[in-house]
Amino acid sequence: MRSTFRKGAVIAAAVSALLLGACSGGDAGETASPSAEETSSSASPSASESESESSAPAETGEAGGLIAVITPSNSNVFFKAEADAAVAAAEELGYEAQADSHDDDPNKQSELIDSAISNGAVAIILDNAGADVTVGAVQKATDAGIPVFLIDREINETGIAVSQIVANNSQGAGLVGESFAAAMEGEGDYIELLGRETDTNAAVRSDAYHAVLDQFEGLSMVAQETANWDQQEAFTKVQTLLQANPGVKGIIAGNDTMALGAVAAVDAAGLTGQVIVAGFDGSPDAVQAIKDGKMLATGLQPAVQIAQLAVEQADAYIRTGETGQPEKQSIDCVLLDATNVDRYTSFALEG
Repeated sequence: MRSTFRKGAVIAAAVSALLLGACSGGDAGETASPSAEETSSSASPSASESESESSAPAETGEAGGLIAVITPSNSNVFFKAEADAAVAAAEELGYEAQADSHDDDPNKQSELIDSAISNGAVAIILDNAGADVTVGAVQKATDAGIPVFLIDREINETGIAVSQIVANNSQGAGLVGESFAAAMEGEGDYIELLGRETDTNAAVRSDAYHAVLDQFEGLSMVAQETANWDQQEAFTKVQTLLQANPGVKGIIAGNDTMALGAVAAVDAAGLTGQVIVAGFDGSPDAVQAIKDGKMLATGLQPAVQIAQLAVEQADAYIRTGETGQPEKQSIDCVLLDATNVDRYTSFALEG
C-alpha cells in the first residue's frame, strides 16, 4: 500500500502507458506539452498530428454563403459554447450561419446533413453523434461537394472530412488523473463514471485516467458505471453506489455534467468534503463547484478555440482550396483547480 503521492513516478508511468495504449490524437510522449498559457492562446495546432494535408476541392471562390453548425444538445453548456463560437466566427468572416442540434441521435444528424445539402451550405461544422455512425453522413456531404470540419469528436475514418480538430483528451485526462491521485494520497476506494459508449472520447479519457491510477496499488476502483454524460443519471447511480460502498473516498467522471451529478449525490448523502470529485470539460458550473470546495479539478477543453479554428479553416478551404493544416489536429487541455479558476472565462483561461 502506497500512502504518499510521488508525482515524478506517476508522470513517467502515465506517459509510458499513454504512449502504448492511448487512442486519441497527439504525440504527447514525443514533445513537451505547452504551458497552460501557451495552450489556451495557441491558434495553430501542430502539423505533426497527421501525415498528409487535406486535398483541395474541385473549385474555390470567395467567402460567403451558409455555414451549417451541427452539434449535440445546447442544453449542455459545452456544446452551446462551441456552437455559439462557430456561428460568431462565421458571421465575422462574412458568412451566414445556422446552428442545429442532433441530440446525439444519428438519424436526426443525417436529416440535418441532408438539410445542409439541400440548403446549399458551403461548409459544415460538425460535433458528431457517433464515431462509426457518422462516417456515412460525412461521406454524403463530401460527395455533394460540401466540405465537413469535425470538432470535439473524431470519426473512425480519415480522408473524408477536411479537418478533425479535437481536444487532446488523453493528455487532459492524464492531468486530471494525476490531480485525483494526489488528492487521494495514492490510496482508497473510488468510483468511475463513464460517458456514452459510442463516443470515442469516453474510452480515451477512461484509458488515460487508468494509465495514472492503475500505477497505485493502494487505489481500488470499487465501481465503474456508464452515466451517458448525463447529470441526472449520474446523480441516481452515485446515490446507489455510495450506499453500496460506504467507504468510497473519491469519484472521477468522464465529463463535468456527470461530475456535477456526483457532487449533488455526495451533498445529498452528507459527504461533502469527505468524497473527492473530479471531472472533465471545464464547464462554468464545474468551475463554480471548484470555487465552492465541492469539486477537486476538471480538465479544460478549449471548446471555443477549436470551434473558431474549424471556421477559420473552412473559410481558408472555401477561398483557397486548402487549410494549411493536416486533417487530424489535437489541441492540449489545461488542468483547472483551486489554483487557477479565478482566471477562467468561457472554456478558456485569461492571462
